[in-house]
Amino acid sequence: MQKISSMTVLAGLTYSEIEKFITGIGEPEFRAKQLHQWLYKKPVADFEHMTDLSKNFRQKLKDIAVIQSSKIVQKLTGKDGTIRYLIEYPDGKRVETVLMSYDNRPNLTACLSTQIGCAVGCTFCATARQKFIRNLTAREIIEQIITIQRDTGKMVTNIVFMGQGEPLLNYDETTKAIKIINTELEIGMRRITVSTCGIVPNIYKLTELNRQLILAVSLHAPNHELRRKIMPVENKYPLDELIESLKFFIKTTGRRITIEYTLIDGINDTPAHAGELNNLLTDLKYNINLIPFNAIEGCDFKRPSIQKINRFKEILEQASKKITVRLEKGSDVSAACGQLAGKIIN
Repeated sequence: MQKISSMTVLAGLTYSEIEKFITGIGEPEFRAKQLHQWLYKKPVADFEHMTDLSKNFRQKLKDIAVIQSSKIVQKLTGKDGTIRYLIEYPDGKRVETVLMSYDNRPNLTACLSTQIGCAVGCTFCATARQKFIRNLTAREIIEQIITIQRDTGKMVTNIVFMGQGEPLLNYDETTKAIKIINTELEIGMRRITVSTCGIVPNIYKLTELNRQLILAVSLHAPNHELRRKIMPVENKYPLDELIESLKFFIKTTGRRITIEYTLIDGINDTPAHAGELNNLLTDLKYNINLIPFNAIEGCDFKRPSIQKINRFKEILEQASKKITVRLEKGSDVSAACGQLAGKIIN
């Protein structure tokens, strides 16, 4: 049970931990259920809004506890309604999380970060330029959801681990956070997506852990030589090993995987690349999510033309798979895929 100075941080606590906290301060056990509901199912800004708690108990909570340890440093809302949050933790380190909504859908999707910075070094990603600073704890990951819900007054329904950092390089804390999201926030595993650039040993571990969540793989190239040029992780976990781990995941779980492929003009977007990608994925059960490159500061890569994107998609569809071009969300506030840099935007 984490404390800031003498204050207990409630975000990220399980029901049993809340019970322990409640009884430890001399309150009856039924208070645990009330507090758990307010913390995870009724997004309120502070203890004063927890209306079924007595005034004395609310004051007691204010004296000894905080809902979360982090704070919003900057909040930007895009033209499409996407909200980008820059969050600061007590040690002064900052990370971004994004809330996305879609027209005519009730779902609210939180894009969560798992690390401050990233050690993977993909050449087309802004986070990679920040370098790796540290892992986030499960509580710090959960606080991103709590931040969104307290700020908007709305409940998050879907989770994608596609923010800053590589989730499977922070395996223990990421999977602990997933368990809390599932059991305490009651978000089903099929509404949780973990995106990885291909940390092969932990794909095997994740497969054995839970068979219902969605696995997304940041592939971005159809062959070893090209992939190692734009994704250094290829040097440690080459494509052939990655493909074998994906076969294991599919066979063990019976679940389809999502292949994420960022299209970069003149780098990986030719018809030949599309054909090669079809061949590479022949034995897998998958969908492909094409992501037109989003501009980042200090990078010369460019987005392909609409014609090139459509031609690439048409070739992939020849393999009779579901191919989608990701709807760009939040690019005007640097909240789109690959743009999160963990800094103030002027």
